[in-house]
Order: sequence, then structure tokens, then C-alpha cells
Amino acid sequence: MNDQPDDAALQEWFTRLTTFPSNRFHPLVWVVGDPEIGTDVYIGGFSEVNAKGARVSIGDNCDIASFVTINCADSHKKCIGLSEEVERRDILIENHVFVGSHSVIKGGARIGHHSVIAAGTIVGAVEVPPYSLVVGNPAVVKSGYYLNRLEGGHDPA
Repeated sequence: MNDQPDDAALQEWFTRLTTFPSNRFHPLVWVVGDPEIGTDVYIGGFSEVNAKGARVSIGDNCDIASFVTINCADSHKKCIGLSEEVERRDILIENHVFVGSHSVIKGGARIGHHSVIAAGTIVGAVEVPPYSLVVGNPAVVKSGYYLNRLEGGHDPA
């Protein structure tokens, strides 16, 4: 006799007790709104994808580590009385993008294909070219960082 609940029952109870709706990634991934998420995408636990009120698109073959926030909303102006509304901006993450743990992708970001967002990086409303490495806070974009290696060269210095 097995007294252990099945995964579906656990997910149902978890969804009832939190605001985390069921998703195809991990029970502890919080998906808000209706983001467009491609095929073969991994999103690690304790990550958030907030697409409420804006278009958030994550391409195919992306790897989003744990503890990542992808959030189209910015409420600071509303909170301090400078606006009546929460500002919401689109986010586009193209195919084959890696986003490291504890990173934040904010509204207005556009990240080109085959790029890497290093762990702990804060990406604001910038356009990141394909094959780039993005590091730090404030984010530093190293355009084309991975292009040479993919073309048969060596890692950049």
C-alpha cells in the first residue's frame, strides 16, 4: 500500500496554496500572464516569468537557470506617486539563450540568439546583439563574444 500522493495531487495542492499555476517546467516556477515560450526550453525552480500586460517571448532551446526573474512590469513610479499605472514593456529572448542564476531580465530587453546572460546580471531595456555575453550590474554587453568560437576560432581573451 502506498500512502504517498502522486505528482498531480501534489501539484494541485501546491497551486491551491500559492499563486503558482501549474506549468510544464517546475512546480516552483511562477508564470504570470501568457508568455510565448518555445520548444526545448528549460526553466529552473524558483524562477518567475511575468508577462501580465505585455508580450514576453522566449525562443526555442533556451536555458533559464533557477532564481531568474523575467519581469515585464515596473511599478516604482506608481508606488511613489509619479504614475497612475504600472509600466509594462515587452521582452524578447531569441533562440539558444542561456540566462544564469539570480539574473533579472526587465521590460524593454531584447536578447539576441546564441547569447549568454551571466549569473547575477541585471538586463534593462537594451538590445543585446546575437552571440553576446552580458555581465554585471549595470550590465555590460560584450557584443559577438561567442561568434569567433562558433566560427571555429578560440574563446575570446
